[in-house]
Amino acid sequence: MSTYESLVLHKTVRERFLSLETAECLVTYVWIDQTGENLKNKTRTLDEEPAGITVMEQVLGFQPWFGMEQEFTLFHLDGGPFGWVQDGSEPEPDIPEWSAVWVDQGRSVEVYLVPVCLFRDPFLRDPNKLVLCEAVDINKSPAASNQRSKCAQLMKQAARFEPWFGMEQEFVLIDLDSRPYAWPANGFEPALVACGVGLNKIYGRDVSVCHYKACLYAGIKMFGTNAEALPSQWEFQVGPCEGIEMGDHLWMSRYILHRVCEDFGLVASLDVVPVKSSHLTSGCHVNFSTKEMRSEGGLRHIKEAIEKLSKRHHQHLQVYDPHQGRDNMSRLTSHATTSSFTHFSSAVAERNVSVRIPGLVSRSGCGYLEDRRPASNCDPYSVTSALVETCLLDGPEEEEGQLRDDDDEATEDQ
Repeated sequence: MSTYESLVLHKTVRERFLSLETAECLVTYVWIDQTGENLKNKTRTLDEEPAGITVMEQVLGFQPWFGMEQEFTLFHLDGGPFGWVQDGSEPEPDIPEWSAVWVDQGRSVEVYLVPVCLFRDPFLRDPNKLVLCEAVDINKSPAASNQRSKCAQLMKQAARFEPWFGMEQEFVLIDLDSRPYAWPANGFEPALVACGVGLNKIYGRDVSVCHYKACLYAGIKMFGTNAEALPSQWEFQVGPCEGIEMGDHLWMSRYILHRVCEDFGLVASLDVVPVKSSHLTSGCHVNFSTKEMRSEGGLRHIKEAIEKLSKRHHQHLQVYDPHQGRDNMSRLTSHATTSSFTHFSSAVAERNVSVRIPGLVSRSGCGYLEDRRPASNCDPYSVTSALVETCLLDGPEEEEGQLRDDDDEATEDQ
């Protein structure tokens, strides 16, 4: 029996047990690991279905590790988890914090998982839940890979602008033998088949549709999905989302994608160059707007934002992939609808530019811009933070010559 056939059999048997009724609620904690790229999870039992994130969102209303003026004390709940309270009170959280261990520079480090965003569980189904968590250390500081904490702070500062985001996540389905799903053993160089139809053009539609439905069930703001240029390459769009919600929903949609792929015996790869022999790549374009951009005459504000982005090209590339721009260096080659890594560019209705103004936006005079530089493995918290910091909070411009010198140095290292 093949590995795939065995997986199918196991999933069929599993349904007998998932149908068993229980009085308890199973909550699966999901968090970003120390790499800033991968997700982890574990599940615990609660006596009843949680109503929300009581301690973090309702009692405090915000994360207490932003350098607050008031002092918060640490209390332990039965079983070891902890929460943050003020004035000695101890409200019982709907979803308690939990601990986890990861390896940092060869040593095991204990971190704490703080629930921040709650979703329905499409795998165990109601009343069970998925909860996205921030990782913090015992001193209440964000763990090194925790970009959400900074992002939430920036989004609060920019709330008056009503920033909206939409992100377009590309991925490639990979077999257990590390080849693109359903590709012949000797490989091939496919023609462009974006939005293709037919088994001779695209592979893995069932995965895409099941992921779409699972995300909608969970409460994720899914906008759409389509086949991409490579056979077995797909894209889904999340948004519009306001502020911190963008990162929360994209990370949980990635988690659900990986879990759906488990059921199909496949792997979802977010590698920026998924097939080394091909010039086609994977990205995660981000659409961005403010209330002013979406209003009549908003095109002027869009162009002002693009001008600001042009002056911080290098800083953005450093946070648009998890390896300080090294991934995008191999992706942004000016080929296959990508822009230049070295030089910033923008245009109306063009795809091989850093930032695009969609044709419909140009004609209507308002709407949004599309930043096409983020890589498929980007951290959405870092991407949206950079956009807000540059376009709305007037981050500093690059020093003259910085981009050229750093790029020359990086090119020599290749």
